[in-house]
Amino acid sequence: MNIPKDLFYTKDHEWARIDGDTAYIGITDYAQHSLGDITFVELPKKSEELKQSRYCATVESVKAASEVYAPLSGKVLSNNEQLAAHPELINQSAYEKGYFFSMQISNEAEKEKLMDAVSYERYLEGLAK
Repeated sequence: MNIPKDLFYTKDHEWARIDGDTAYIGITDYAQHSLGDITFVELPKKSEELKQSRYCATVESVKAASEVYAPLSGKVLSNNEQLAAHPELINQSAYEKGYFFSMQISNEAEKEKLMDAVSYERYLEGLAK
């Protein structure tokens, strides 16, 4: 399982790449692998205000539809528009081409509630038992 060291993770399998007050958001390799072939993604609207741990997007696959939760609070800056035509990018490149959106972080302290790569890896090991 690919778990980049420079990202932060939630227990719901979202990731956040934080660069200053901007974060890029997506679902983890574990999540995309569990879902199978992704067929549709509904993303939040640009300028939408998101709250940490609240619903922000939907991912549909051949297996199921799943809700995605915002790992941080803030305003959506842009969506990955390529996902509308090519949702399979999430399966192919969950951490790069398959990111969902970027957001301006409104509460940097919320980062403390996220897991680093080592903690997320341990969390996944616990799920496997």
